[in-house]
Amino acid sequence: MSSCIRLLLASVVVSVTLSACGGGGGSGDTPPPVVTPPPTPTPPTITKAEVDAASRMVQRASFGVAYDELESVAQMGPDAWLDEQLALPPTYHRSVMEEILFRRSQGEFDAFEEDIEYLIFARRIAWWHNTLTASDTVRQRVAYALSQIFVVSDRVDTLEIYPYALNTYYDVLLEHAFGNYRDLLRDVTLSPAMGLYLSHLNNRAADPSRNIFPDENYAREVMQLFSIGLFELNLDGSVRTDTNGRPIPTYDNDDIREFAKVFTGLSYGGPGAFFGNNQDPNFSVPMQMFDAAHEQGTKQLLNGFVVPAGQSGSQDIELAVDNLFNHPNVGPFIGRQLIQRLVTSNPSPAYIERVARVFNDNGAGVRGDMRAVVRAVLLDQEAIGAADPNSTNGALREPLVRYITLLRQFKASSTDTLVAATGYLIQQAVNQHPLSAPSVFNFYLPDHAPAGPIADAGLVAPEFQITNATTIIGWPNVLDAIVLGDFPAETPEGFAEVTLDFDPWIQLADDTSELIQRLDSLLTAGQLDPALADLWVSELDVIEDRSFRFRSALWLFLISPEYVVIQ
Repeated sequence: MSSCIRLLLASVVVSVTLSACGGGGGSGDTPPPVVTPPPTPTPPTITKAEVDAASRMVQRASFGVAYDELESVAQMGPDAWLDEQLALPPTYHRSVMEEILFRRSQGEFDAFEEDIEYLIFARRIAWWHNTLTASDTVRQRVAYALSQIFVVSDRVDTLEIYPYALNTYYDVLLEHAFGNYRDLLRDVTLSPAMGLYLSHLNNRAADPSRNIFPDENYAREVMQLFSIGLFELNLDGSVRTDTNGRPIPTYDNDDIREFAKVFTGLSYGGPGAFFGNNQDPNFSVPMQMFDAAHEQGTKQLLNGFVVPAGQSGSQDIELAVDNLFNHPNVGPFIGRQLIQRLVTSNPSPAYIERVARVFNDNGAGVRGDMRAVVRAVLLDQEAIGAADPNSTNGALREPLVRYITLLRQFKASSTDTLVAATGYLIQQAVNQHPLSAPSVFNFYLPDHAPAGPIADAGLVAPEFQITNATTIIGWPNVLDAIVLGDFPAETPEGFAEVTLDFDPWIQLADDTSELIQRLDSLLTAGQLDPALADLWVSELDVIEDRSFRFRSALWLFLISPEYVVIQ
């Protein structure tokens, strides 16, 4: 041991000894050195371009965030933000519904004279509260996209008035949004809400002597809409053709009849359940299989697959789900629709193929990994690349999504434990509400092409199917109520009013140019034409009242093409 180390050890021992003995207690002791904490590192400056890029990601992946949250996304980077979101647990609807029903049982909300009216409000409030406040906003957005593919609707009265019917169904979509597609397809199949909507609930085995045959409704739609589509597809989503150039059907009427046999014997589950129409609906648990009502025998499914005889009905369903899940169409068919719902109406064949390949194999040999698929959809170069107004990229934002995003961007809140919006304002204006589509085909078809330049160019624009003289006027009317009328979201009597936080923006309105720049980042992801921005600044500068200046600026943004069409 060197003499330097010995001296160092000796000094340490002396220091410890003196410390233990009080250091001798002399007044001449040397005071302890002052330790200066290291300076807090200054976070790197965020550029407007980085905020704009974060905004493009957030607007596609979620229902939107407020400006301070948007800066945080830009700070951490869109990739890291998405990974953080994908790791968040689901925010389910059931707990919100239970709170509302409990409060009703305690004597609150006497303004509701009819229980039916209250139950309808409760279901809607649960959806809006979670959508507006949940931290897992990407999961909420993906679940909404799935609800437009796996459609059920409150246009069926029973689904409207039983509060757990649609909330339990939506929780299935939330649970599996980042899970596996096979589990999603199975649980949708067993959902009593879906069973009632597409009539395979209480679907019984054939009895030709009584002219009873299995209902074919769900058997048809689970193929056409929920898994494989009408025609065989290449991996890039293009339609395969035979030697005569005709599209090759994925299934025929015989396949529908065989699948219909599989989906027999299901009825409501829960304590005391039995097969038949005369029991009380139980939407809180999956449907239960009653083998006595299930079609026995073999079933000839797709691509030569045979469900053997002698199995239980539940085993038949598992094999049928496997048969659909493993069909080569599922990756491009579901992948394209997720791209359309989240990113662009007209993804390139290469984009569809990249997503379909991830569906087929997440990189670890797993098929149907929805977390990997969502990541592939949102981080593809066609999604995160710079906006190009001359390209065919982009999509019309449906009015409902615009409304929800606006409420989240300006921090909709309430003094109640619940942000009790009901969605009637937007529904009355544009005839659109979640889980309220007019048919199993949703509010619009994936291949809708409005007549004119879009159809002539061979493109599609699904959301234009609900864009008409009524809804075009309805959206500005909604904005008048929210932006100019301080009526951000209709609130039932008995609940605290829902409000938006405009105050920071009103303070910012002294600098009109800065106001326009920030609103451009938040609302239009930097797409606003600079010349138009300059014009708006000059026009808004003459407005003396700061509140009205901000509200006027916000109204201009929200009716602009740059906001309505996201690139």
